[in-house]
Amino acid sequence: MKRTGPGILLIAAIVGAVAGFLLDTSLTAMGRATFTPAPSLPTLLALLGAIVVVLAIPVFRATRGRTARPVDPFRALRIAVLAKASSLVGAAGTGFALGLLAFLLTRPVTPSLGSLGSIIATIVCGVVLVIAGLVAEQLCTLRKDDDDENPGTPGSRPEPGPSAH
Repeated sequence: MKRTGPGILLIAAIVGAVAGFLLDTSLTAMGRATFTPAPSLPTLLALLGAIVVVLAIPVFRATRGRTARPVDPFRALRIAVLAKASSLVGAAGTGFALGLLAFLLTRPVTPSLGSLGSIIATIVCGVVLVIAGLVAEQLCTLRKDDDDENPGTPGSRPEPGPSAH
């Protein structure tokens, strides 16, 4: 599995920002109130980040030989995929909140402190989720084997057996 790169995170943030800006634009055009994230959203994003890191710590300990239990590769893969998904959701959520903030700041009317505070808290906790996802992904990374460095050397791959013909 490839690691999450900055390019995909940037794309997710840009898509989120465009979606947030367009949502508020369309709601305003229809005469409705602008979208404000629920006050519980930042808490949930930060909590998800903490859970992802806590789940990755046992994998890190097992891969570094700090525990007697062996690494369950399926569990490690699931946690690594969860970490990758968390960083993408965090980037998209941060971008979405940035789009909402951009819309509010471009209006001639001063936004209310409650909606502005919720949006800024969502941005901060979205960034925390991205960082937590990347840290958890790093914790789930296995060290390279000696065979990984020299794939063409004898003994790194089983030699094909003699043909049955």
